[in-house]
Amino acid sequence: MRLARLTGSACALALATAGAVGVLAPTSSSAATSVYSVAPYVDMSNGQEGMLDTAVTGHHLKAYTAAFVLGEGCNQIWGDTLPIGADSYTDPEIAKAKSEGASVIISSGGASGEPLAWTCTTQSSIDAGYQAIINDYGVNQLDFDVEGAAVADTASAARQMQAMKDLKASNPGLQFSMTLPVLASGLTGDGVNILKAAKNAGIKIDVVNIMTMDYYAGSSTEMGQGAVSAAQATLAQMQSVDPSYTYANLGITPMIGKNDDGSTFTLADAQTVENFAAQHGVGRLAFWSVDRDQACSGSANSLSTCSEISQSSLAFTDAFVPYEGSSGGGGGGSSSDFSLSLSPGSASVAQGGSASASVATAVTAGSAESVALAASGAPSGVSVSFSPSSVTSGGSSTLTATVGSSVAAGTYPITVTGTAASGSHTATYSLTVTSSGGGGGGGGGGSLTNTGFESGSLSPWTCQSGSAVVSSPVHSGSHALQVTPSSSTTGECDQSVTLQPNHSYTLTGWVQGPYAYVGVSGGASASTWSNRSSWNQLTVSFTTGSSGAVTVYVHGWYGQGNVYADDFSVG
Repeated sequence: MRLARLTGSACALALATAGAVGVLAPTSSSAATSVYSVAPYVDMSNGQEGMLDTAVTGHHLKAYTAAFVLGEGCNQIWGDTLPIGADSYTDPEIAKAKSEGASVIISSGGASGEPLAWTCTTQSSIDAGYQAIINDYGVNQLDFDVEGAAVADTASAARQMQAMKDLKASNPGLQFSMTLPVLASGLTGDGVNILKAAKNAGIKIDVVNIMTMDYYAGSSTEMGQGAVSAAQATLAQMQSVDPSYTYANLGITPMIGKNDDGSTFTLADAQTVENFAAQHGVGRLAFWSVDRDQACSGSANSLSTCSEISQSSLAFTDAFVPYEGSSGGGGGGSSSDFSLSLSPGSASVAQGGSASASVATAVTAGSAESVALAASGAPSGVSVSFSPSSVTSGGSSTLTATVGSSVAAGTYPITVTGTAASGSHTATYSLTVTSSGGGGGGGGGGSLTNTGFESGSLSPWTCQSGSAVVSSPVHSGSHALQVTPSSSTTGECDQSVTLQPNHSYTLTGWVQGPYAYVGVSGGASASTWSNRSSWNQLTVSFTTGSSGAVTVYVHGWYGQGNVYADDFSVG
């Protein structure tokens, strides 16, 4: 199977490993590291680097990944071997983008070459080579794209991780990503071994960036959902190696438009991926490549220079850039800040039972910092604890709400607060307590309630602002749910329920409207969607985990019209 991104020539500009004349001012070793939540690749070789300038100045792109630096023995080059200071395209373009406010990640490797640790066996030379990139380009983020047979080279992977450990010690704030091929089922065994190499070296990969492209599973492969499946499977593999990994340590990089295998990644697929990223706090979105973010003109038919689909110029850039604002990343700014989110954001628990949720944090500006967690607003008889009680931003904790047997039935909003030196952020956890004899959870045999919204109210569903129960249109009965997205939200409505542990279920629901999504998260993860103006039934199969707890959700899409939902069931 060919898991490659680049089909044409590689890159431009030579970069010596030591003693090179820098083209950009180096970053101070004490500078804070920014998190680049959107950083698409730019092929610095195909003569279309001007697309980068347009993306930065006209389409608000704040960060990008310059590809590729190649190892050549114990030296490094940009693909066509031009020396630093003698390339009339690459150096000026990187400098110009920086002057216009865009930050750069330098990527080594790719489909046509390998990073230095794969071509040089002298550790001190590898360390010096990577340090030269940091110094010459003034960067604090490096990317290493490892493809083909290189993924299976365990000795080179060990040298790579030792180099990163050495460089992190001498460059405070340095972050690095490993860009690896995947199938929809996740990393290959060799890819997992690269994660283990980091673990063995005593470091953590800041971003495991997966190339969600070229699955060779047929030209009709649904690439948006394939990317979601690959991301879910990869995180499970990451956590099997190091449980501290979260979605904040994951990057997703599709190939826009036509892939080498004949499949197509569309703008609708981009929306699917961005929605998933926003829901789970994915650390980075990228794509291959800014140069390809345009339709082919005339007789052009080249994967390296256009998407081979009908699109407006830089349409995929426009589709992904909003994630920069919603996730809080971006190149620039040294003031630290963080975000706080809960998954799930609500739960239904019987008297005497308990519920849990993941409290995720992410660095949104500057450097990681310690975040102390606390809860307020819980009624008498409900205790809320966190494990751990404080995290470093980018990490996560588990919230556990324990409900006493005498707590009155009802819905209680609990405020979760994270406090750091930069300030505080809050999120609301909606806890619905049911009587011990009623459906909803304690013994693992609960079920969805208010599935047809015939009560005339949302409870126990919890929704983002704007969503409501309506009397028209309905699929059956006299009420249905109206999900109202905005430019910054999907209008999502959730209901948490505890089912039988380790049991297979089918979720069904009737929906109509643009980009209507139905699925489960938490103890299981599965979803589907439709885009129809009439009622249609969506079906999602899933298997619960050891707790049986899941959150059922329905939502629309940013800036699109209302979605209507009715008659849910789980069985």
